[in-house]
Amino acid sequence: MIVLLVMTAYPLIFTFVYSFTDYNYLKGTEQASFILFDNYTKLFKNGYFQQAVWNTIKFTILAVVLEMGIGLLIAVFINTLKRGQKIMRTLLLLPYLLPAVTVALSWRMMLSANYGIVNQFLKSVGLPVFNWFMDTKTAFGTILVIDVWQNVPFVFLLLYASLQSVSENQYEAARIDGAGFLQQFWYVTLPNIKGSLALCALLRTIDTFRLFEKVNVLTGGGPAGTTTTITQFLYNYGIKPLDFGYGSAGAIVMTVLVLILSSFYIKRAMG
Repeated sequence: MIVLLVMTAYPLIFTFVYSFTDYNYLKGTEQASFILFDNYTKLFKNGYFQQAVWNTIKFTILAVVLEMGIGLLIAVFINTLKRGQKIMRTLLLLPYLLPAVTVALSWRMMLSANYGIVNQFLKSVGLPVFNWFMDTKTAFGTILVIDVWQNVPFVFLLLYASLQSVSENQYEAARIDGAGFLQQFWYVTLPNIKGSLALCALLRTIDTFRLFEKVNVLTGGGPAGTTTTITQFLYNYGIKPLDFGYGSAGAIVMTVLVLILSSFYIKRAMG
């Protein structure tokens, strides 16, 4: 408990306190003064931050819904296999085992506008090619696809483990009563794994809301701010200029938004 308090409560409290100051790392805490809500006022008037908040919320909702849906379908499918479950589990987990930066660099090579294998394939079949990361129409969706591709295995693993605990007797009783596959899924599978669904949604919401590596490596927040996120904003306006007071205000806003979204997903999953 002491370790947890030191590692979580202490930084959170001081981040909250610093958000009301003009603390700059180069000047030190001695010259920092309280400016009350000036950082928050400046933050919400910043158009770049408003766009970052909207992008982050939109990205989180889309990513979590897609990851939960695809991960659940894969988990149910693998759970019904009579053979090859171990091989399929291993293959499906490979994307999640890769570091985020490695994933970003690999996809950047595959989707390169000049030599990427994806554009070469599209060109060979007569389809239009795209500058995937520098086009305002495709940049956001491309990063979304990459993030979903990497994190679906995590959802699959958690839900697959939960499915192992569902008693076969319940499915047998449902089949005796004449329930089909969809009815078994709706009335037996989902009620038994709803706790895992809620936990999975919570973990993925928190993790997705902190999206940074892929955006920083692939687009840097561009083009025209279409892929910028709150963490990218904090890095550019708080970490780089060492304006920790302003950055702390953004971090507190992000924490509040994470709590709101987490509550929403848990309520939906438990419902």
